[in-house]
Amino acid sequence: MPKLRLIAIIAYLAVGGPFLLQAQEPEKPRPPKTRILFVFDASQSMYAQWESGTKIDIAERLMNTMLDSLAEVPDPNFELALRVYGHQKPVPPQDCSDTRLEVPFSGNNIRRIKQKLSELRPKGTTPIARSLERAAYDFPSNCSNCRNVIILITDGVEACDGDPCAVSRALQKQGIILKPFVIGIGLDDQFKESFECVGQYYDASNEQTFKNILGLVISQALNNTTAQVNLLDERGLPTETDVNMSFYDITSSQLKYNYIHTINHRGNPDTVILDPLIEYRMVVHTIPPVRKDSIKIIPGTHNVIAVDAPQGWLQLRVGGIGGNRNFQCIVRRAGSMRTLNVQQFNESEKYLTGKYDLEILTVPRYMEYGVQINQSTTTKIEIPAPGLVTLNAPSYGSGSIYVEDGNELVWVLNMPNNKRQNTYYLQPGRYRVVYRPQNAKESIYTIEKKFRIESGGSTVVNLK
Repeated sequence: MPKLRLIAIIAYLAVGGPFLLQAQEPEKPRPPKTRILFVFDASQSMYAQWESGTKIDIAERLMNTMLDSLAEVPDPNFELALRVYGHQKPVPPQDCSDTRLEVPFSGNNIRRIKQKLSELRPKGTTPIARSLERAAYDFPSNCSNCRNVIILITDGVEACDGDPCAVSRALQKQGIILKPFVIGIGLDDQFKESFECVGQYYDASNEQTFKNILGLVISQALNNTTAQVNLLDERGLPTETDVNMSFYDITSSQLKYNYIHTINHRGNPDTVILDPLIEYRMVVHTIPPVRKDSIKIIPGTHNVIAVDAPQGWLQLRVGGIGGNRNFQCIVRRAGSMRTLNVQQFNESEKYLTGKYDLEILTVPRYMEYGVQINQSTTTKIEIPAPGLVTLNAPSYGSGSIYVEDGNELVWVLNMPNNKRQNTYYLQPGRYRVVYRPQNAKESIYTIEKKFRIESGGSTVVNLK
């Protein structure tokens, strides 16, 4: 019998053990799918001669080379589509609705895109703004984890009184697309500035430059970029860690990433993956939070983002033994009434270095002003344990408890008028209870009793 049991254990470890170990490893999230929409200029001007041929022939040939390279990517995590403008109606007359989605998004359409490019015959006008407006509807809405990228390839500026800049800004702000790429084919210098507000502009002044830019843009569109966030202590060293960092698209205000900051096994801030097409606003969720705006990621390099986040610990404790220890403390920046945190007693919490005001929710409340939090040290605040008082009244009535502060009485609480016995945990000190029975209709029947609360002690007051 023992042998059979041993064999069963060995078989379990051999067969089931590896699967259990694998199940414990967290699964890395799949990166978002990239959807690239080519908005291609087939207006009349694309028949113009440009170095080794016409602009349309050179653009088609270099696009085909790029598409052939994409077709060889194993397990592609992208989809392509093609919108063309200026290819349906001749000029004159001018038709500013001459834009059409020729090849919609799908996972295996490179051959169709190449075929459509070969069929294009430039003839019309240049409705760039209208094409960008229509492009918003080219991206299917059934993908919750997608990057929508537009690559505009053009040899001319807007010809239909539209505003491509306004359209691009609106689409980015709504989170429909990321910042577009614009490749200008042989554009005059006077027209280049008009595209800088549309997206990331690249000037293809000659055929070889166009080829290089097309490859660069595709690489940036498909590949994320690495970065590390250095949370600096007061010495300027990246030692702070273990706090969540939220990255927002500064244009659309959409949340893009959450990363809990980590120091890796080499003692360095861990590498995170960021989309280089987005300008970010980062919030480091320290207490209080640290923010950094207008973070631009440089594609193809390891980016370092540094923020000052020096921190120390605040520890809250209740002295003595017994009694109610479930106190809370409101933490605010010194001189401010904005609540940063409500911290439990007998716990420690990290805060940015500096001075804080504490409002401790004991009865009565206790204030501690200008508490200093220092770098990598623990500031300890201890309050005495409360004492217990039991108030016995002969009948229902109205009453209040006050703490004696010199010659003044400071209100602490009102007693319920529908209970004869009330029990409270109070901080050590001298108190006074003032009470009048409900059935007594004259103020002369007011009863006043003094009592003292000691830490961990118990007191009974009879209101007779």
